[in-house]
Amino acid sequence: MTISAEPSLPDQSGRLAVVTGANSGLGYVTARELARHGAHVVLACRDPERGQAALARLRGEVPGAQAELRQVDHASLASVRDFTAQWDHDRIDLLVNNAGVAIGPLTRTEDGFERQFGTNHLGTFALTGGLLPHLLAAPAARVVTVSSEVQRFCTFNLDNLNAERGYNTFVAYMRSKRANLYFAMELQRRADAAGRPLRSMAVVPELSRTNVFMAGVHGSKGRLYRTLIGLMLRVAFRPAESGAKPSLHAATAPDLPGGSFVVPRGPFHAYGSPTRVTRAPGMHDAATAQRLWQLSEKLTGVEFRWPDPSSA
Repeated sequence: MTISAEPSLPDQSGRLAVVTGANSGLGYVTARELARHGAHVVLACRDPERGQAALARLRGEVPGAQAELRQVDHASLASVRDFTAQWDHDRIDLLVNNAGVAIGPLTRTEDGFERQFGTNHLGTFALTGGLLPHLLAAPAARVVTVSSEVQRFCTFNLDNLNAERGYNTFVAYMRSKRANLYFAMELQRRADAAGRPLRSMAVVPELSRTNVFMAGVHGSKGRLYRTLIGLMLRVAFRPAESGAKPSLHAATAPDLPGGSFVVPRGPFHAYGSPTRVTRAPGMHDAATAQRLWQLSEKLTGVEFRWPDPSSA
């Protein structure tokens, strides 16, 4: 079952938004369009130089934009802790968990986690948990987490998320994106149980040409392979301006309920206007999501604390 979604972007004046991985691709377009419509946007980027270039570009494209740059590396729990500890705004109205890596040989994060699981899921989990008090300080905060349509094709193995028993780069990527969906849905369940108005969404972008994907897929291959993959990406993949539409819809649509999963409405959810689906692999698997949540708390040392609303 699908529910159609309107593509328009309402006024964002007065909202404070954090967009991770905002130096290029989907993250940059998401940050730029939020700023264009009045939001104060924090570009949360791993590389300071690329982040500064993105900030300058955004200010050039959106004169008068309220935007700033902050550094965070999702592959380092210490960097995530520093980012959250140094937060000095009074609240966060919107967090777009867009940062991630895609495909590549087996490497590990600073903390020893398989790179895709550690960056795409554990880094996102730890960052959101560290920023939770500031999200709860907003009257109607949202968390949008970018998953992928490929998540539907994986078998989710909680016992090998860290690649101790074999590694396949594509399977690891798919599992990290399923983990993103589990996280978004479980975050909503926990917000509801705590009686807090926070809304958590997951999204699938349109099939898009992004630096992360292109670098990961063919960065270590030969020239012919890189040429063929580059040609395929140019022909079959859309520009980031199109790919970011589901994220922008989930971030701004006034009546979109918490727990929504927003995808492109076309065949295979590859292209098309943003649409809310109510059924998808992993979306309602609360038992696995809870187990993943407990494992993520153990691995990151981050616990989500939900103060009693009556004491706020």
